[in-house]
Amino acid sequence: MKTLDLKKDLKAFYQPSAKKPEIIVVPRFQFAMIDGRIEKGSEPGKSPSFAAATEALYGISYTLKFMLKKRKTNAIDYPVMALEGLWGVTDGKFDITVKDNWDYTLMILQPDMITPEIFAEGLEQVRKKKGDAPALSKLRLGFFEEGLSVQMMHIGPYATEPATLKTMLDFAAEQGYRDNVGPNGKHHEIYLGDPRKADPSKLKTVLRHPIQKI
Repeated sequence: MKTLDLKKDLKAFYQPSAKKPEIIVVPRFQFAMIDGRIEKGSEPGKSPSFAAATEALYGISYTLKFMLKKRKTNAIDYPVMALEGLWGVTDGKFDITVKDNWDYTLMILQPDMITPEIFAEGLEQVRKKKGDAPALSKLRLGFFEEGLSVQMMHIGPYATEPATLKTMLDFAAEQGYRDNVGPNGKHHEIYLGDPRKADPSKLKTVLRHPIQKI
């Protein structure tokens, strides 16, 4: 059986420094993706649709992993990667402290050998096991190329992210870049910890913003 060490191979994109921001070019990756919006008066941790979307994403990702691992020929094993969120707003300006108007694309990276046909087969398996949940019909396999970005590891509760984000954007400005979050890009979070289990002070979240040379 072939084993893909995705976490090691993609360490530059999933384990940045928590001490200093960095400028990086993120290439095109393939993801299982689902789009949605946070309900008015809610937030990601309390949103029913966000919870359903997360469950659907993990369901398809683990199903695909075990489909490939159990193949009789060309079996491949690989880790299920972290949950990621691209966040923005339909109207107005994105504000990290105001969360009940956020649109999102949640996603989990998938290895290149996951084809549309394999993805469709995986979806059918999930439906047979868990029923035809509405969120499953929103799942898609797609590509995302973030390009030139600034990123940094945030350690601590989600509520303290603004301070880390300010450090990132101040650093980018000093290097001659401007933030592209808005019509041209999304606020990106990669969740390396489980908020249901982890000590909030030790939660690890990769923060990333697309940037452009001034």
